[in-house]
Amino acid sequence: MQQDLTPRDILTGLVSFPTVSRDTNLPLVDWVEAYLDDFGIHSKRIMSPCGEKAHLYAQVGPNVDGGVILSGHTDVVPVDGQAWSTDPWTLTERDGKLFGRGACDMKGFDALALHAMARASKRDLKRPLQLALSFDEEVGCAAVIDLVETMRGDLPKANEVLVGEPTMMKVVSGHKGGLGYRVHVRGFEVHSSLLPYGVSAIMQAAKLIDWANQKNAENAARAPSELAAPFHPPFTTLHVGTIEGGTAHNITAKDCRFFIEFRFVPGESPEDWATAFEARAAELTAEMQAIHPDTGIDLVRGFALPALTPETDGAAETLARRLTGDNGSHVVSYGTEGSQFQTRGYSTVICGPGDIAQAHQPDEFISLDQLAAGEAFMDKLLDQLCG
Repeated sequence: MQQDLTPRDILTGLVSFPTVSRDTNLPLVDWVEAYLDDFGIHSKRIMSPCGEKAHLYAQVGPNVDGGVILSGHTDVVPVDGQAWSTDPWTLTERDGKLFGRGACDMKGFDALALHAMARASKRDLKRPLQLALSFDEEVGCAAVIDLVETMRGDLPKANEVLVGEPTMMKVVSGHKGGLGYRVHVRGFEVHSSLLPYGVSAIMQAAKLIDWANQKNAENAARAPSELAAPFHPPFTTLHVGTIEGGTAHNITAKDCRFFIEFRFVPGESPEDWATAFEARAAELTAEMQAIHPDTGIDLVRGFALPALTPETDGAAETLARRLTGDNGSHVVSYGTEGSQFQTRGYSTVICGPGDIAQAHQPDEFISLDQLAAGEAFMDKLLDQLCG
């Protein structure tokens, strides 16, 4: 009976679904719907345009403003090429740890949130508890916008959003934003001995990548702002992780492709960085087309995620500190769906079980101690909602 499932039992079920971002999450959503339905909890789906994925949201308690949203994502990163010592899709206990893809990032929190929703259905809540489970967090946190907007229009406005990314149950009040571009540099082929009459896509791409290197050096040399100072590193970074192109060593490259990402600190505008990058690409395009008109640089935005900015006397931070007893100041350089909630008017923090160092790793795990700490957190949250 699903009514008897513990958080660990729920986690076992969630891990068994290989919800890699490139694949469907619908079997997991089916399972979650059935679980909630056993407790009389009505949930709703928001389908992806392709019809292969879905967000899910639900509410328990009175239909009034002022509740709490528990936000988690259902997608995980691939296991391709990783050396696992256990089956990544079977939750396996060893040495006080539960191994499985997503056990830490972040199905452990999802399991706790589902268990809390079930328990909440039997409590006399004075404020509602809402659940938000999204897809495609691992590929840019853009799809969750539909979920946030739909919940804002369909449910009473929540007062706090708790995003359960792994923080070892510490209260994280800020994270960097992200901006990504797929870049295609189009050159003109000639024999390399005639280099001045051709356009090498690789060598032009190198100029754009070197612009990123220069910006990194400038950012590192600048005194960090008050918002940036707590981060490691305390400045915006630009990074190219993959590049491909060219035909042979003695032909100027016709094509070169790479992906560039910006991890920017709170207080800086993603649009300012986008404008600067696009302007440099336009300058290089003009230089290239002066040699041959069919050349150029094509830019396609891959993702754009706002930064999560620490709030002054934020309701979510106050609540999370009350529940955890953590009074430290914590920020992270990775991104979450939390900033999509915050930019749409919700007070938001990140607080969840597990260590981010385990995320995306082979033999990913969450410790039994952290799962227990998360369950205690949810118990206190329910008491708060009943108070």
